[in-house]
Amino acid sequence: MNTNSENPRRGKAFQEAVKEWFETSKQQPYELERPIPIGNPSKPHKFDIVEANGKVVIECKCYTWTESGNVPSAKMGFTNEAAFYLSFLPDTIEKIIVMSRSTHPRRNETLAEYYYRTNHHLLKNITVMEYDVGEKKMRIIGEKK
Repeated sequence: MNTNSENPRRGKAFQEAVKEWFETSKQQPYELERPIPIGNPSKPHKFDIVEANGKVVIECKCYTWTESGNVPSAKMGFTNEAAFYLSFLPDTIEKIIVMSRSTHPRRNETLAEYYYRTNHHLLKNITVMEYDVGEKKMRIIGEKK
């Protein structure tokens, strides 16, 4: 069981693992916590991972099902908030939400699959991906073009 005090450390480690996966697979440098101006009037917002050339912006979510297999509702709200911030970026930028792979014996889908199934109508042109840190494997859950 994880305590809440471990969450920032786990989230940061997940973010760094995702950055490493993208750099290795795409052969491009990426930056952590890069501010990009959004909104009108614009205000800088720090995105989790940004390709050095600015063409790809990634938000990371390291969430799990609750111990009893319930949906972590508040955390799904934070994932929608990430989608909201990504939605302000121009269509020329590839927008991605990467969620950590989370399974539960009571569930027939991963948390990322659940998130995409229940929220894809809000995602416009945002791709949802799932990263398995232990296996170092990334897969696309859903994408909208």
